Amino acid sequence: MRDITALVTGASKGLGRAYALELARRGARVILLARSGSDLEELAATMQNAVVITGDLTARGGPERILRELSDRGLVVDLLINNAGMGSAGPFLQRPLEPQLRSVDLNISGLLTLTHALGAEMVARGAGGIINVSSTAAFLPLPYQASYAATKAFVLSFSEALAEELRGTGVHVMAAHPGAIATGFFDGTTATIDPGADTPETVAAQTLDDYARRRPVSYPGRGVNRVMTWPARLLPRTVVARVAAAFNRRQRLHETVDVA
Repeated sequence: MRDITALVTGASKGLGRAYALELARRGARVILLARSGSDLEELAATMQNAVVITGDLTARGGPERILRELSDRGLVVDLLINNAGMGSAGPFLQRPLEPQLRSVDLNISGLLTLTHALGAEMVARGAGGIINVSSTAAFLPLPYQASYAATKAFVLSFSEALAEELRGTGVHVMAAHPGAIATGFFDGTTATIDPGADTPETVAAQTLDDYARRRPVSYPGRGVNRVMTWPARLLPRTVVARVAAAFNRRQRLHETVDVA
């Protein structure tokens, strides 16, 4: 990772913060992107040559403003890690619509915009890389996380297609599919993360190891994460949806409400 500049979206906390710290440990210059400037400045102070960009990928014109700032500051991105993501838990029709629409804006539209612009620059240089952080949820319909899983299914399909389009260009595209991670993903709701979830540090390190090996896909974390994607590829989709619904009901996601 030495002598490269990596842009990490959603870098202020959780998995994004872990990616940033691991990249810096491996010698990369890191561009930190998130909405929270104070958190980014605090993180940058622990690293050498880190660059802070504050921006909202869900805002109208937000991704374009971020791209302009990169250009105005003369920042060339060698590795783009599309990590920023959000999702809703609970019955789709009983949960507020606006956060789910923002999830689509962030998980899909923001990712597409950055990838289109920065990917084109990489192809023109004949070198670079893109890591799209998806999820094991991408492989199955997931009742009580319906819109979130659907956005990650988009990331899965898009990443596989783009990787093939860019084969031979010098630009490597990889999707990462972690399982549950011990972060604040469900903050603000009654839902809770699996107590056996992987740590962000483990997921970040294994993702970057897989990228360094130029693997087409990464399943960072516990080995069971990858195994759990196999039945979804073999069983009828209706069966997969019913099994996934039963699992999420055991996690009480069907009862999820916002915390006042």
